[in-house]
Amino acid sequence: MKPSDPVTGSKLPATGTSIFTVMSQMALECGAINLAQGFPDFEVDPDLVERVAFYMKKGYNQYALSHGIPGLRENIARMIDRQWGVFVDFRDQLTITSGATEALYAAISVVTNPGDEVLLFDPAYDSYDPVIRLNGGIPRHINLQFPDYSLPWDQIDAAISPRTKAMVINSPHNPTGTVLSHDDMLRIQELAIRHNLFVISDEVYCHLVYDGVAHRSVLHYPALANRSMAVFSFGKTFHTTGWKMGYAVASPAITHELRKIHQFLTFSVHTPTQYALADFLGQEEKYLSLPSFFSQKRDRFLAGLTGTLFRARPSAGTYFQLVSYEGVSSLGDVEMAEKMTKEMGVASIPVSVFHEDQTDKKLLRFCFAKTDETLQKAAKLLQSIR
Repeated sequence: MKPSDPVTGSKLPATGTSIFTVMSQMALECGAINLAQGFPDFEVDPDLVERVAFYMKKGYNQYALSHGIPGLRENIARMIDRQWGVFVDFRDQLTITSGATEALYAAISVVTNPGDEVLLFDPAYDSYDPVIRLNGGIPRHINLQFPDYSLPWDQIDAAISPRTKAMVINSPHNPTGTVLSHDDMLRIQELAIRHNLFVISDEVYCHLVYDGVAHRSVLHYPALANRSMAVFSFGKTFHTTGWKMGYAVASPAITHELRKIHQFLTFSVHTPTQYALADFLGQEEKYLSLPSFFSQKRDRFLAGLTGTLFRARPSAGTYFQLVSYEGVSSLGDVEMAEKMTKEMGVASIPVSVFHEDQTDKKLLRFCFAKTDETLQKAAKLLQSIR
């Protein structure tokens, strides 16, 4: 008699396969153009690839320091200082992580204990809520104000209770493409101080801002930075999402706790890539040119919607563009995303999946981090939809 498989109680009973995996798999099966999952379809800079290979051949293939090689951390701190005028001590404020996802896990884990409440703003990236729950915390979801997706300050004040421990903010914002302003950051700082809150700041698209908009990091505001953890990603900056290279910046006291958790998640990350990135950061134009590079791709995608019934407000940041199909179909956004993938050959992400309450404003998220050829093909298909 074959024994039955053991069954454990799920720690995330409501969590299924990621929508990004679902839509990417559907795109693959249907031969659709994948503008769903956020990854570029163009090549990584060959100079960076060569630097990784160089250090692999030189024998830099064993464990790095758990919190990252000094040269990379020092060059990141130098980049932050040059670009934003903010001093970060690379020795005790900066940790190299296995992508932003690991950094977010560690950051949320630092401040979340059983029963603690953490504020999330929907539509929210899908990794925040599960990490809070895995730490025994309670996510408190608040919808951003439609249609501009601004922070609803009255609702935020009302949601804060004695159990509220932290909030997660994301700017530039995935999926909406909005960017928090200086006034927003001042209000967040005031709120955090008044209620003794920690702030986890997801800033992985910090270099991808357009039309003269400035990225405002928590690091710009000393009182806020002292109670924040800022998370960044090389994958978004250098088109290397599969390399899973990120970093977290926080005060020395918070960094001390974050590194404790990090060492038991991945201990350290890919050594030759760290050395290669340390070299690559010396070429400032590689990241300073990103706003121009991606705004051209955004504009090319938007131009492809001209003459259609699709409507879009240009994204201010990230490499995502929200598109309203309200004039095209009355279907719900999940059904519309599936229909467009299967029947029309273009895959996107329905925005309702980023809402705990499944708010459906008939919006789809498209990734424009694609070659011009890919964007032109997608535009032709979208123009055929009536």
